Amino acid sequence: MSANITADTTSQELELGPVDVVVIGYSPDAPMTGEAIPLLLNLIEQGIVRVLDVMFITKEADGTFAGFDATDLTAKGIEGDLTVFEGASSGLISDDDVQMGADSIEPGSSAVMIVYENRWAAPFIAAVRRNGGHLIGTARVGAEDLMTAREAAEAAA
Repeated sequence: MSANITADTTSQELELGPVDVVVIGYSPDAPMTGEAIPLLLNLIEQGIVRVLDVMFITKEADGTFAGFDATDLTAKGIEGDLTVFEGASSGLISDDDVQMGADSIEPGSSAVMIVYENRWAAPFIAAVRRNGGHLIGTARVGAEDLMTAREAAEAAA
């Protein structure tokens, strides 16, 4: 299963989908049930996304922090379902990215930073290019903005 998670650089991978980064923070008292991991693994198995990097970040009570990539996870105290990300490290996450992730969490908490490719988009992008099109730009609409726009449209109807 982990073979689908790490970066694959075969010649068939000429087109890439958009790459996103998500940072998920956990407070020290978070239940950490692991409920989300099978959902992510399902997206990977379906070929919808490909995880390129996983970085775990811990922030101590005094504000110091450490980041470690997905290698030798059991020795670092990471067990269970998260070990499926062993080896997911393409080098895209920089020290500045780890700093940004640490800045976004409270002391005494932790986070996981996941860099993933939206594989579903690669065939579409390739077809657009074959037909003379080119990407002009992308934008992400946040969930709150989407909900606000939806509520405004429903109120206007």
